[in-house]
Amino acid sequence: MNDTVPQLLIVDDELHVRESLSHWFAEDGYDVVTADSGKRALALLGRRSFDIVITDIRMPGMDGLELQRRILEVDPDLAIIVITAYASVSTAIQALKKGAYDYLAKPFDPEDLTRVVEKAWEKQRLRKENVLLKERLKGTGPRLIVGDNPDMAQVMELVESVAPTETTVLIRGESGTGKELVARLIHTRSPRAFGPMVAVNCGALPEGILESELFGHEKGAFTGASAMRKGKLELADGGTLFLDEIGEIPPKVQVELLRALEDKKVTRLGGSQEIQVDFRIVCATNSDLEEAVSEGGFREDLFYRINVFVIQIPPLRDRPGDILLIADHYVRTFSAAMGRQVTGFSSEAEKLMKSYSWPGNVRELANAVERALVVCRGTTIDLEHLPISGHIPGPGEVESEDQTSLDAMEHRHIERILERTGFNVSQAARLLGIDRATLYNKMRKYGIERTE
Repeated sequence: MNDTVPQLLIVDDELHVRESLSHWFAEDGYDVVTADSGKRALALLGRRSFDIVITDIRMPGMDGLELQRRILEVDPDLAIIVITAYASVSTAIQALKKGAYDYLAKPFDPEDLTRVVEKAWEKQRLRKENVLLKERLKGTGPRLIVGDNPDMAQVMELVESVAPTETTVLIRGESGTGKELVARLIHTRSPRAFGPMVAVNCGALPEGILESELFGHEKGAFTGASAMRKGKLELADGGTLFLDEIGEIPPKVQVELLRALEDKKVTRLGGSQEIQVDFRIVCATNSDLEEAVSEGGFREDLFYRINVFVIQIPPLRDRPGDILLIADHYVRTFSAAMGRQVTGFSSEAEKLMKSYSWPGNVRELANAVERALVVCRGTTIDLEHLPISGHIPGPGEVESEDQTSLDAMEHRHIERILERTGFNVSQAARLLGIDRATLYNKMRKYGIERTE
């Protein structure tokens, strides 16, 4: 694709309009692609980039205003010109308020449209030049995953490899390692980027509510169902469905989910009509699915359906070199949000963070930095500001095997947090930056029990 040639997408359900406009702008040197519907336009936008979109307002299915909304959610800089035979001041103002570059009413003089498109292209060309200049000055583009660890570099390589495909992805890793962030990267770098990404935390909902959340329900399907509601699978049509903590799905719902994944059809609760859906599925889990399969808690056929392309995210304790990089990132992020001038950490605070095992991983680190910024009154975060504790090795000090064991450190820290909260598991999980299920698993692992 030539960046010096304007890339133009024309969206209209009328063939003669598409053909005439395509011919007109192709003669002027534009690279023109056409689509007969909003859904087709989004599919094209997911596969390649455009500088300008010309769209009709009135189209069957997705209208021009909805198409505009979906496009600008992903690419707010794309120039959109709306055209309509049903011109009214209110329609034009609505489109402009929602981010359209300009509008024209049918019938229009092609020369008028040409002038609008030329102005839009000039604006886009200048914007591109500014972006390139800024990236050259910075030396690099924005970093989406903070850290220099080789294992995380491999995670990014896997994301780049699988994102352009339709392959089902299973993201594995402990709670707080950033599984949802990786899922969002896969979505935004896929051909479905202009479609919705719908996330469901399967471990946070009881069976009855989860079933309705996934598949939707008809009015009167159960007590309290006062209106029809679309499920997450239906809402994910054209985009990506992210099922977090998929290992927590109850057996009955597993059967229904497997059928929906195989057939790409859903039936709302209380309904009889099968609804065709088109989504890509990305799953995540912090549990041992193989063990769950062997124990009968997770269906083997569903496991093989989702275990196609696996991305394993390493825990933070296995990449200690990233701890201070990530912490500095959150200092900058939270300082800007709070209007603070905190610049970093004392050397003692850095030693503590590097020696700590971070059982809640990146989520716990983010929570710790945010809390430290709240209580810190100066420009440097020190030991007393951090809501963690541990042994800080002195100069030349050699630690015992028990002190350096990450499991032992994690065991001691979880016990201290539980004792501090009076064994309130919900409160302890919040302080640790992990969910209750993960904390219960770690308590079982270390044999931690409340003693009276």
